[in-house]
Amino acid sequence: MANIRLIARLDVKPPNLIKGVHLEGLRVMGNPQEFATRYYHDGIDELIYIDTVASLYGRDNLIEIIRHTAAHIFIPITAGGGIRSVDDAKALLRAGADKVAVNTAAVTRPALITEISRTLGNQCMVLSIQAKKRRNADGWVAYTDNAREPTERDVVAWAKEGEALGAGEILLTSVDREGTRKGFDLDLLRAVSTAVTIPVIASGGLGKPEDFVAAVTEGKADAVAVADALHYGRHEAHAIRQAALDAGLHVRRA
Repeated sequence: MANIRLIARLDVKPPNLIKGVHLEGLRVMGNPQEFATRYYHDGIDELIYIDTVASLYGRDNLIEIIRHTAAHIFIPITAGGGIRSVDDAKALLRAGADKVAVNTAAVTRPALITEISRTLGNQCMVLSIQAKKRRNADGWVAYTDNAREPTERDVVAWAKEGEALGAGEILLTSVDREGTRKGFDLDLLRAVSTAVTIPVIASGGLGKPEDFVAAVTEGKADAVAVADALHYGRHEAHAIRQAALDAGLHVRRA
């Protein structure tokens, strides 16, 4: 059985680490590399960097951040934001990333998922899905551009299509819960996790270590990404991991 992974998510507006609520009202936290180093020494399993403005401005400023991080931190790194081609993905991998997360460009041109998967391996291709609950209806709608733009795609159907196109993993962010500390949208997690066979990373909402446990046991997530709780120092990685171990979850012992 594979370990359930504890991942630190670092949203950046280069050169700064930022944090908001519902991916809005972004507050500057500091140097992302300093935060990443702290989490690494505290036993985090992986890092996810997301450039929150790359798609909006049509640029990719993650290269130097990834290069510096990879030179000092030796755990898997996923990089996302502004990836529009296989060449963009290759550039991030050359800088030291292990995987790339694609949202906006994949929605615009789904064939990009297949191109990256076939060229670099499906283990490198993470489909990032930003989900919002439908108003007055069941289900969730996928958003792009750091949750600024709604699409017409149903989240569960898009996850299944993404897997069929070659995605090796899904980063599933609940925009409604992101930064709220109210726990994960377990219905959303469960709906996507049971619809696909590839790993699903839960993101958006962890307020206490027990939320990690719920994301796995009730939401069926394969990994949990944490931002707010770590950035503000409310919970440390080892405490979240210990709660998972106490609950009998199969996590790495740091």
